[in-house]
Amino acid sequence: MRSLIGFPAIVNEKAARAVAAQVVLVAVVALATGWLWLTAVLAVGFALRVASGPRFDPFGRLATQVLAPRLGEPRMVSGAPKRFAQGIGLAFTLAGTVALALGAPVVTVVLLSVLTVFAALEAFVGFCAGCFAFAQLMRLGVVSDDTCVECADISLRRRRHEAAAA
Repeated sequence: MRSLIGFPAIVNEKAARAVAAQVVLVAVVALATGWLWLTAVLAVGFALRVASGPRFDPFGRLATQVLAPRLGEPRMVSGAPKRFAQGIGLAFTLAGTVALALGAPVVTVVLLSVLTVFAALEAFVGFCAGCFAFAQLMRLGVVSDDTCVECADISLRRRRHEAAAA
């Protein structure tokens, strides 16, 4: 069971951005068409990614096996902040799904709109707001430095990038 559950320690940032682009696409379709039930579909995808990374999630599989390889060499980053970001996406989509079920579609639209903005920042600009929040929580001591050694010491990331460029 342990091999089925668990987020990768290192992930390809290009695949993460491809997943975010798919989230943007589905969220925009949901907002444009009024098919707010797609929020529940997004929630299932986020839950699958939080639990096991891209292994069982259709967006994750498409991103890692089809899209990211076409985007060039992988850019490997720590998985812990990405998992945290997926957890935030899960919280937003779950809250939106519950709001919809309780008859508050306006709340669902607001949550889905916010999610779309942040997923678009990840997909198209490369800014992961969840990763930024994760780093701030580490800085405040809420998240242990042991959770992500690379996150705690930015020089490790620079050295890895310099070694890859050489």
